[in-house]
Amino acid sequence: MKNHNDSFLKGRIRGVKFALKGMWLLITTEDSIKIQLFFAFAITSLGLYFNISTLEWMIQFIVIGMVLVAEGLNTAVEKLADFIHPDFNKKIGFIKDVAAGATSFAAFTSMIIAFFIYGSRIIKLF
Repeated sequence: MKNHNDSFLKGRIRGVKFALKGMWLLITTEDSIKIQLFFAFAITSLGLYFNISTLEWMIQFIVIGMVLVAEGLNTAVEKLADFIHPDFNKKIGFIKDVAAGATSFAAFTSMIIAFFIYGSRIIKLF
């Protein structure tokens, strides 16, 4: 909530504080974020092991961020939908399914990019 007595800088600092709180809430309460962070750590470890290029690191972190953002927004949509209509509702179910579908697009895209970055490297190990 905006405090009209805050200066521009104080307002930005408060905003960062709320954002960090939101990140912490996601990390500590949402299993989907925990799973995505596990995969982010695993793929980052692969990047270190295979010594990927700077461009590959940039693409990898953009994709990791994209998946985490999608998961966070999906969680927000689900929580809001459950707050508005706690009982089963066909329209709310549709909204939640679409939000989950958007997250799936991000996850599938990340798997394709991981294949492009790591596929040939992993095959060479065998």
